[in-house]
Amino acid sequence: MSLFDNPTDWAANLEPLLKKYKGRKHPLEYENLYQLMVMVILSAQDSDANINKIAPVLFEAYPNLESLAVSNVDALIPHISKVRNFGTKASWLLEIAQQLKENKNIPLTMEKLVALKGIGRKSANVIMREMQAPAEGIIADLHVIRVAPRIGLIAESKDGNKVEKQLMQVLPKHIWGEIGMSISFLGREICRPTNPKCESCPVNNCCDYYRNLKN
Repeated sequence: MSLFDNPTDWAANLEPLLKKYKGRKHPLEYENLYQLMVMVILSAQDSDANINKIAPVLFEAYPNLESLAVSNVDALIPHISKVRNFGTKASWLLEIAQQLKENKNIPLTMEKLVALKGIGRKSANVIMREMQAPAEGIIADLHVIRVAPRIGLIAESKDGNKVEKQLMQVLPKHIWGEIGMSISFLGREICRPTNPKCESCPVNNCCDYYRNLKN
């Protein structure tokens, strides 16, 4: 654990990171809550870029939950066949569509989102953040799972839920809504797995990895 493990200290130390990325839209190119929910489900174990590529044709065929609810697996699969685990995801999407029926019924609370097939805490946090719903957790995607321990923010873990729990314990609630995505953007752009751009990192002054590098 880093020297900076007090919640108040971390809030101050991460301020430059929040300033850099706060409010930046998620890389998934959605246009509304319905599209976001579908794309988040499809993006599990797949890349945002791949989901962005298949989305226009998919949403032309299925512009809303009503159109999806009256479809079936055989009709949906050709539109998502380039997505990883497309068969399972097709079933999830159809079940959600039949359950919610209309776009206006898509929930924006953690409890109701995780009750839907194919939506775990990470996906729910992304949806809630993008729709500016009050944060009930912290986004812990693959980038956050890798970067947060590297900085010294939390202990290392491959389990996203454990990473999220650690982050919630160490960070004040008022930054939960933005900090996960900010760390994710940092991991995508600067704190890369190899050859990270430490010199241009907004939080290198409180980073364990950078401190050890210099020593």
